Amino acid sequence: MKMDVLLGLQWGDEGKGKIVDFLAPQYDVVARFQGGPNAGHTLEFDGIKHVLHQIPSGVFRENIQNIIGNGVVLDPVILKKEIDGLKKFQLALDKNLFVSKKATIIIPTHKLLDAAYEKSKGDKKIGSTLKGIGPTYQDKIGRLALRVGDILSADFREKYDNLVSKHKSILDYYQYDLSELLELEKVFFDCVEFLKSLNLIDSEYTINEAIGKEKSILAEGAQGSLLDIDFGSYPYVTSSSTMTAGACTGLGVAPSKIGEVFGIFKAYCTRVGSGPFPTELFDGDGERMRKEGNEFGSTTGRPRRCGWIDLPALKYSIMINGVTQLYMMKADVLNIFEKIKICTHYELPDGSTLNHLAFEITDLEVKPIYKEVDGWHCSLAGVEKYDQFPQALKDYVALLEEALNVPIKIVSVGPDRKQTILK
Repeated sequence: MKMDVLLGLQWGDEGKGKIVDFLAPQYDVVARFQGGPNAGHTLEFDGIKHVLHQIPSGVFRENIQNIIGNGVVLDPVILKKEIDGLKKFQLALDKNLFVSKKATIIIPTHKLLDAAYEKSKGDKKIGSTLKGIGPTYQDKIGRLALRVGDILSADFREKYDNLVSKHKSILDYYQYDLSELLELEKVFFDCVEFLKSLNLIDSEYTINEAIGKEKSILAEGAQGSLLDIDFGSYPYVTSSSTMTAGACTGLGVAPSKIGEVFGIFKAYCTRVGSGPFPTELFDGDGERMRKEGNEFGSTTGRPRRCGWIDLPALKYSIMINGVTQLYMMKADVLNIFEKIKICTHYELPDGSTLNHLAFEITDLEVKPIYKEVDGWHCSLAGVEKYDQFPQALKDYVALLEEALNVPIKIVSVGPDRKQTILK
């Protein structure tokens, strides 16, 4: 049995949480492989909306083992808050939630550093969620970080104080106010004690043993491929590998053990924060799209930038991830449009055209070249089968499949589990 991978192909917020929840009954294990509490995976069923930040999205399904992998950066405070919020559902988290001892811990000064760095950038801010993600990954790469397993050691407080001392010297340079640190630390250490009560494991062994026993495993990514630290629109990216390769390093699984790669994308595009967005709409269509799709960050609440679908960007993400199946989300948001645009190429400032994401795309002002098609311009409420789709929506799906050369297996027409249509 090989491990399947599910990830976003755009700038995040594609709807990964809903699809993990939908697919979860097919799997024995669901594992998060990167990112941190900057993720917001939204699930909706039985009239209730749930947003998960660090806990894998298979948690609402019984008999599924949920693993927070080594590639994740973990905030004990937010994790405890998440778990407390789930108590009313009487989930067996003591039996089906596991945390890698090699996952890196976000400490209070990481959040202060995040705010100090972002403030220092002025109008060149990257749009950080200020959760301490970037500084934590910096410490991880710099071999300074604390990991979950460290909280079990007798000298954890000494390790913590040494790291905070380094952080304070940087914060002093930025003249950042540290008056809230003591209160933040009090809450942090209370939550560290709570973290000790969870199932802390060497997750790479757990996952590989599951593969050896022919158990089915789904690796759940956070953010999106176009925010990858190497292949995204640098420097307006996240701090981890958001692609299939990141599932290998974020869980300790060999590349030869990867099976299906499910690529999730919206029927249009959104982005939160700064960075290039060739098809972004600044007119009434963009505002209508935002309102119809309720495009506000599930973690930050910030309004998302909206635009038409971008084929060169999608092709790029499919290529670097080795996507085998596509899932199109939020098709219902386009119900309101009589005409829909599809970006097929970019026009560069010198008049030449480009159909791929070149290195220069971050710095150049590119103009999208569109193909316009008829919209279905009707409600999709009550649709339960693909055959019931209006012909214009079927044509849209067929056009994308032909351009992307990967089958679209699922089309989502609403936030609820039941509004997930198999093709």
